[in-house]
Amino acid sequence: MRKINTRSFVRATRSTPREINRQILLNLVREHQPISRADIARRMHVGRGMVTSLVSELLVDGSIYEGATIDAPRGRKPMMLYVRTHDRLVVAIDVRFTLTYVMLCDFNGNSIALETFETVVDPAAFVATLGRMIPKLLKAHRAAGKCNGIGLVVPGMVDQRTGRVLNAPQLGWRDIDVRDALADATGFPVHIENAPIACALAKMWLGQRGGDAPRDFVYVTVSDGFGAGVVVNGEVVRGHDSSAGEFGHVAVDPRGPVCLCGSRGCIEAYTSNLATVSRYLGREFSPAAARELLHESGITIDQVIARGRSGDAAALAALEETARYLGRGLSMIVNTINPEQIFVGGEITDLWDRLAPIMREVIEARALTSRAAATPLIPDSTGTYPRLRGATALVAAPLFAAPRVA
Repeated sequence: MRKINTRSFVRATRSTPREINRQILLNLVREHQPISRADIARRMHVGRGMVTSLVSELLVDGSIYEGATIDAPRGRKPMMLYVRTHDRLVVAIDVRFTLTYVMLCDFNGNSIALETFETVVDPAAFVATLGRMIPKLLKAHRAAGKCNGIGLVVPGMVDQRTGRVLNAPQLGWRDIDVRDALADATGFPVHIENAPIACALAKMWLGQRGGDAPRDFVYVTVSDGFGAGVVVNGEVVRGHDSSAGEFGHVAVDPRGPVCLCGSRGCIEAYTSNLATVSRYLGREFSPAAARELLHESGITIDQVIARGRSGDAAALAALEETARYLGRGLSMIVNTINPEQIFVGGEITDLWDRLAPIMREVIEARALTSRAAATPLIPDSTGTYPRLRGATALVAAPLFAAPRVA
């Protein structure tokens, strides 16, 4: 049960029950579409009149639409209802250490266009670059529908109250405002979030059936960094100051390599794509030299994985060492959060059949109970663009969320 905060609350009004019923109906359409008004009335245990009234409101505001009729055993053929997603667009942005991905997609996360550019770490120049790119992207695809907003995911901690990036070590951003600046530059509302939390939100919200995640899970991203989005009882855990889930910056060796955050021996410094590439090249990971190393060598994590898949011994050794450290990081999550499932996203999943058993072995050795040791690890393929889907969910999910009354 959730305790009512008597210092910060929204009072229930006469309209509150209707708002809740409207959201219930909208989610029933999403999870069971195509669905008739009669079927909705049966599922909600209410009269047809109430359903007709609520459906009319949702048709007017464009949340749902009527599709084809279907045959019925008797009476008038029912008009089936669907959630309107195909022409409601989002500009989804995924900011990484090396590249920034910009995808135009619909509310279901279906890609319409995808562009990339080398990440600009100066915040003002970054916003200016997007301010030029986004209008051109929307103009080129204006026939696809209307843009409802911009979803921006960053590799760092975000204060949801202010939208400021509190600390993104990979980018060197600390207490930076890019949300409001980007909104001013584009004229669209901007929703900003930490990357693994956004991925967790996508698991909760996107898809016809309303997501494929349980109510207690953790989404771990392994890319240029290591982060975790923690969901407990269907709600994201953010912590007192929006810094919960930073397992990547838990030190496993105080004498280890310096992490991008400035500390030594963080899990991230052993498991990130940058660390894996450095290991493959025989170099100790160094944040100061990371960008230069990538440019100088021309080697990417995708190439290391491809070489590992083809049997390259050095690539396999580097990736398997990464998997062992990942197992240590995941075992911390298992022992501290005890989630029902752990989703893992990132390029590392492209060699999942080889690396997952190594992670599992480490988890089983460190878990405190046999049931915790068996926590399912579920890969989230890079081909589905999980971080960009997360950015999409930032704009789309509020449409379906329950209204807060306390």
